[in-house]
Amino acid sequence: MAQRAKKPVFLLPMRVWDLSTRLFHWSLPVLLIVTYLSVTFADGPNAGLLMRVHVIAGETMLGVLTFRVLWGLFGSDTARLGRLFRSPLAAFRHLAHIGRREPDTEIGHNVAGGWMVLIMLAVLWVQVGTGLFANDDGATEGPLMKFVDKPISDQLSKIHDLNFNIVLGVVAMHLVAVLAYAVLKRQNLVRPMLTGKKRLPATSRAPRMGNPWLALATLAVSACVAVAVSQL
Repeated sequence: MAQRAKKPVFLLPMRVWDLSTRLFHWSLPVLLIVTYLSVTFADGPNAGLLMRVHVIAGETMLGVLTFRVLWGLFGSDTARLGRLFRSPLAAFRHLAHIGRREPDTEIGHNVAGGWMVLIMLAVLWVQVGTGLFANDDGATEGPLMKFVDKPISDQLSKIHDLNFNIVLGVVAMHLVAVLAYAVLKRQNLVRPMLTGKKRLPATSRAPRMGNPWLALATLAVSACVAVAVSQL
């Protein structure tokens, strides 16, 4: 008996990432580069200026992360944080087939990518949180250092320094994963985060996109939070 031929899968462009989520994604490497370079070259007559840049970048990161949490609660379907909390075993099963070439049919993050986002957010919150209370035994202090004793600030400063290495490690893992998907699975994960669109089967249901005005309001609230903390 002849086998019935499989129906062809038609791939159509579909919007999966809103502008807010994409801007958040690309703002992170910019802020990380600024914070790294400003503290690395903070020596000599420009040390004070560069450390001020470092603090401002950290406070900006606070606003950006606050936005991501709020947008993850009220924003687009693919930005919702609740969608990222899936079974760790499912993530390992997904990674076990990393060498299998297949079309990318995930509307948002795949299960492994979701956990990567959660880990990235966690280590960045630790970095920003400790930086708010940190000091460099010089003229630079985090805006909340005044609320803790110096020994506590010193300890948080050490955590701040050590955690940045963890941040770099997570970033490296993310880059390796993106490269692995491109080489092994022939899946381009960068283009959708640039254009907002992905080619998906015609039967896929388009995700709900968040209201742009809500995104602007969320950004305004997040900016107010960052400014308020910096002025405490």
